[in-house]
Amino acid sequence: MRQTKTTEIGTGLFVLLGFAALFFLVTQITSRSLSFNEQNYRLTARFSNVGGLKVGAPVSMAGVTVGRVESIEFDSHDYKAVATLKINKRYSKIPDDSDVAIYTAGLLGGQYVGITAGGSDVFFKNGDRVELTQSAVVLENLISKFLFDKAGQTPAKTP
Repeated sequence: MRQTKTTEIGTGLFVLLGFAALFFLVTQITSRSLSFNEQNYRLTARFSNVGGLKVGAPVSMAGVTVGRVESIEFDSHDYKAVATLKINKRYSKIPDDSDVAIYTAGLLGGQYVGITAGGSDVFFKNGDRVELTQSAVVLENLISKFLFDKAGQTPAKTP
C-alpha cells in the first residue's frame, strides 16, 4: 500500500512537470512572453499594406527587440492598416521623428517591425502616432511589377 501511494504522488508530480514544460514551450513558440508587471507604452503606425505581419510579431531597433505588435486593425476612413506597437518602458528614449518599416526576417521568415532612430531631442510618449512609415514589400506585387514592366518594353532597334 505504501508503494502505490508513492507511485501515485510521483506520477502526479511528473504530469504537473509535463504541463509546466508544455506551457513554457507554447509561450516560446508563439512569440508571446509572460509579462505580469512589465511597464509598456503604445505607439500607432499606419501602413498601406502590412503584408503578413501578425499580432505578437517583434518590434526591433538596431536588432534588439524593444516590443511587440499588439494589434492590427483596418481604418475604413483612410483605407489603411493601423498597427498598435507595445514598446517596453526601458526604451522610452525613441526620438519622435523615427521611422517605422515592416521587414521580413530572411527569405522565408516571418515579418517584424523595425524602428530606425531619428535625430530629434523629443521622444515618443504613450499614445503617439508614428508619422514616417514604410509598408511591407509583398513579393507577389514585386514579381508582377517586374514581369509587366519587362513585358511592356519594346526591344531597342539597331541600325
